[in-house]
Amino acid sequence: MSLGQRLSAFSGEAAQSDRLIAHAHQMGSGKKMLFPLVDREQITVAAFLNLYIAWESFLESCLIEFMVGSNTLSGVPPIRNVCPADEECARAIVKGCRGYFDYGNPESVKTTVNVYFANGYPFEPPLSQINQDLFDLRTMRNSAAHITTSTQNGLEKVAQQVFLGVPKPRIRLYTLLMSLDRRQKQPSTVYTYFRDRLLTTAQLIVTG
Repeated sequence: MSLGQRLSAFSGEAAQSDRLIAHAHQMGSGKKMLFPLVDREQITVAAFLNLYIAWESFLESCLIEFMVGSNTLSGVPPIRNVCPADEECARAIVKGCRGYFDYGNPESVKTTVNVYFANGYPFEPPLSQINQDLFDLRTMRNSAAHITTSTQNGLEKVAQQVFLGVPKPRIRLYTLLMSLDRRQKQPSTVYTYFRDRLLTTAQLIVTG
C-alpha cells in the first residue's frame, strides 16, 4: 500500500466515524432524537475510539514505510538512521525486546522518529505542533477505556482547557466530544476539532 493509499485509508476511517456520530444523532418525527441518550453516547464514544485506533494504525504504517526507504509524496527521502531489510524486520526493530510499541504515547513516538530519522523528518515538526492535542486525545481514550478517579481527573482537566478555565466536574466523554470547542474562532465540536487536527497532521507527514 502506497503512502497516498494509507492517507486515504485513514481519511476513510475518519469519515466512517463521522457517519456513525451523524447516524446516532438522527432526528425522528416531531424533531425528537431517534435514539435514546445511552445509545447516542455509546455510538459516539465508539466512533471516537475508531478514529483514535485509525490514527495509531496510520502512524505505524507510515513509520514502517519510511523505515524501508519510501519517499514522501513530495519526493523528499527521509534520511534514515536505520535500514531494515523489509517491513517485517522494521516491525521487529520498532517492537524491540518489549514485543510491543505504544503508538498512543506521543513522547515514545517522538523519541522513536528522532532516533530513526534525521531530525525526525517527516514526522517532525508536524507531531510537535499538535503535541498537547495528542496527550489530550490519549487522556480521552483512557477515559473511554476505563473509568477511574485518575482517568476522570484527566478528562476534567481537558474539559477545563476546552471551556476556557471553567471547571466541569463529573463531565462524561460523550458530553465533552459533542460540546463546542470555545478555543476556536469558529467553534465546532471537540470531536471535530481533534479529527481535523489528526487529518491535517497526517497530510503533513506523508507530504513531507
